[in-house]
Amino acid sequence: MVRPRKIRIVQNEPEVNYFKPRRIPLSDLEKVILKIEELEAIKLKDLNGLNQKACAKKMKISRGTFQRILNSAKKKISDALINGKAIQIKGGNYRIAQKSEYCVCPICGYKEYHIRGIPCSKTKCKKCGSFMRRK
Repeated sequence: MVRPRKIRIVQNEPEVNYFKPRRIPLSDLEKVILKIEELEAIKLKDLNGLNQKACAKKMKISRGTFQRILNSAKKKISDALINGKAIQIKGGNYRIAQKSEYCVCPICGYKEYHIRGIPCSKTKCKKCGSFMRRK
């Protein structure tokens, strides 16, 4: 019997759910479906610059699972860019982080997902360097 998949934690759903090459109607394009947790993995690792251990903790999954999700996302994005396909962002096995799981900067208002075991008061804001606090 297969073990059930663990639900991945994401900060929020994306506001944009399609990307496509210019001047080609969407109906004429093949599309690649990027899962919401794959987008979250790309955001945490490549955009936020976190290491894999921290990314995995934020998504509440193992490092190995995070690596597989990240590799899958990068393969899909590469396929879309190189072969001129549209990217649709939807689906997956995830839930949105609860509001109590965020730390907020009192100076600039920057929000960040709270890593269990690390109090917000010991986490510095990535934008202004102030110490965060639990929202």
